[in-house]
Amino acid sequence: MRGITLDAGALIGLERQDRRVLVLLERARQTGGRVTIPATVLAQVVRRPERQVSLLRLAHQVTTDLVALGRADAVSVGRLLAASSTTDVVDAHVVVCARRTRQVVVTSDPSDLHRLDPTLRLVAI
Repeated sequence: MRGITLDAGALIGLERQDRRVLVLLERARQTGGRVTIPATVLAQVVRRPERQVSLLRLAHQVTTDLVALGRADAVSVGRLLAASSTTDVVDAHVVVCARRTRQVVVTSDPSDLHRLDPTLRLVAI
């Protein structure tokens, strides 16, 4: 397993101790897979960091890659939004990160992500 890319729904699932998310994270850990969190996703979910301990603990692990929306990704996100006639920057950043890492995306909203990339490998939670 190359690892997993998490969208906002997956991070919310982690906060709620959703067993499906916990199992996927444990499987990634056991197989040496990386966990990718686009920084835009983290920004969408963080509201009270002092209470979101499990979320921030995951973000700080050495096996977690927190991916900023830098210049190259911003251009890729914009192109993807134009090509798909959609507007959700966070979802597009998830797709860009997953494509680059060739990871499966853990998501609560597979239809939006498939609209951006119908070939994306998804695990719906």
